[in-house]
Amino acid sequence: MEFLWFGWGGYPVIAFPTSMGRFVQYEDMHTVAHLQEKVDAGQMQLVCVDSVDEESWYNNAAPPSERGHRHAAYDAYLRNELIPYVQRRAQRPDLGTFGCSFGAYHAANLAGRYPGIVTKAVCFSGLYDIHRFLDGYWDDVDYYHCPTAYIANMDADWVQRLRDVDWVIATGEHDSLVQANQDFSELLWRKGIPNHTEIWPGVFGHDWPFWNANISRLL
Repeated sequence: MEFLWFGWGGYPVIAFPTSMGRFVQYEDMHTVAHLQEKVDAGQMQLVCVDSVDEESWYNNAAPPSERGHRHAAYDAYLRNELIPYVQRRAQRPDLGTFGCSFGAYHAANLAGRYPGIVTKAVCFSGLYDIHRFLDGYWDDVDYYHCPTAYIANMDADWVQRLRDVDWVIATGEHDSLVQANQDFSELLWRKGIPNHTEIWPGVFGHDWPFWNANISRLL
């Protein structure tokens, strides 16, 4: 697994690429450049990670039962290998997640599964329900990697943990996924989990110019 690390000080942020994207995407699409001032000032360290989307949720050649298990292996890599490395290298206990489009799913899922480790989740133009990738199949592995499913059923102790995460959800008014983002925000509010949600008026929002224009302000 490959990743890029930008910065020398400040809180670390794991940045997940868009659907089937690679670890170089945020550099190639100039998102890193839009965060350069914060990175250079030692306010933030950006860790751009790789994905296995082509082997998991987007792998139509694999049986649906195997897609979730492949993602679970990726989650284990994040939790047991990458996060401890990031914490040691950054010398800080706090950790942010960030992603655009399907990267927002990863950012939200990591925060939802590991609150207390993840302290901030910034999700742009996201998708938070993975049913569409499973062709009608569903099991416990899928459930525990579907934020709209497990957050809806969280008990009071887990809800309290998620209240300690700084949730940011944003996209454009005309994004085809705008309802999914509004619904996820409303789900959090129904569970008593505060979140900052922005629906940018009059724009599509689901593209790099919009994400880059807002990332420094919201991350």
